[in-house]
Amino acid sequence: MRPLEAARVTCESFLPGLLDRLAGLSLAELETPRSPAIGFFRECGGPALVIPKSYGGLGADPLQAMAVTRALGSRAPSLSVATTMHHFSVATLFSLADSVQSSGMEWALLEGVAEQRLLVASGFAEGRPGQGILSPTMSARKAEGGYLINGAKKPCSLSRSMDLLTASVALPADDGGTQSAVLLIPRDTEGLTVHPFWASQALAGAESDEVRLTDVFVDEQLLMPNTAEPGELDDLQTVGLIWFELLISSCYLGMVSGLVERAVDGRRGSESDRARALVRLETAAQLLEGVARRVRDGETGNEALAHALTARYAAQDALGDARDQAVELLGGTAYMGASDIAVLAAASHGIGFHPPSRSAFTGPYLEHVAGEPLRLA
Repeated sequence: MRPLEAARVTCESFLPGLLDRLAGLSLAELETPRSPAIGFFRECGGPALVIPKSYGGLGADPLQAMAVTRALGSRAPSLSVATTMHHFSVATLFSLADSVQSSGMEWALLEGVAEQRLLVASGFAEGRPGQGILSPTMSARKAEGGYLINGAKKPCSLSRSMDLLTASVALPADDGGTQSAVLLIPRDTEGLTVHPFWASQALAGAESDEVRLTDVFVDEQLLMPNTAEPGELDDLQTVGLIWFELLISSCYLGMVSGLVERAVDGRRGSESDRARALVRLETAAQLLEGVARRVRDGETGNEALAHALTARYAAQDALGDARDQAVELLGGTAYMGASDIAVLAAASHGIGFHPPSRSAFTGPYLEHVAGEPLRLA
């Protein structure tokens, strides 16, 4: 299947040997809590994928990063989802390094991530019912030279393999209120612990357990204040969310690609049946790739985020159609007898659970198309 093969070629060019190592194990082995896939990713240089070459990274642009993610999603769904959280965190860091808010230490962090192949987990609000994506997940109280942080994130992908954790936190302000900020915490910091949480078999290899922070000291130099007004996104959050929406959607594009590939290669159903599944699959791909090209060309503002979210929801619908068609073409016997089909089908439903939810996006989107900036809770 040409589009998926092209994605695999791109993956091999950036992370040579990774797909071969994944192919050496069954999907059932890769989708377990103790899967070696994340270790393979680290060993093949994956942590540096989206870090610009000026910071020692591989310099994959959004379109190339999407292709790599699609290829990984077709072979190891949990790996694609877990590492997207790393790329989301890293994209925020390199955007900060190039911004007026930069403290000057971000470049050193990025070089360390690239050279030492460090993995960065994301502790933002995703997964908390009724919690806005921008809402702080941690609380803080002032201490000499920094803050003591308390809170938890569940689920938190890469919880057991991470070297660093990023998270949002509510800092006490001088006026008695709070100011949100982004923090960075090394994995071996005292008070940071990991606890079992993820019980589903779907995406079990993403290490999505609970991370707790109990009086964790964070130096004030490792805190990045959010300068936006309440409900609005600053430039760093905007860039990070654009990368997140494109890459998380590409994970599920890869999973459904794996299903459609099996139906097409197996010549299941009629030509029109196979073509219909392919058209819906590539509709999703082209929607996402169109936004990625715009981001690659420098469009990273509020309007670009609106485009990214619009593409994500449209792709979500198209992928659902393609998945259902492919599973039907493959048939009940294949579904019951080939665990790969059931695993890919179950995992691909996850696209609907990532923030912002469609219902939470509706009001802000209608206001945006009427002329207002896009505001997310």
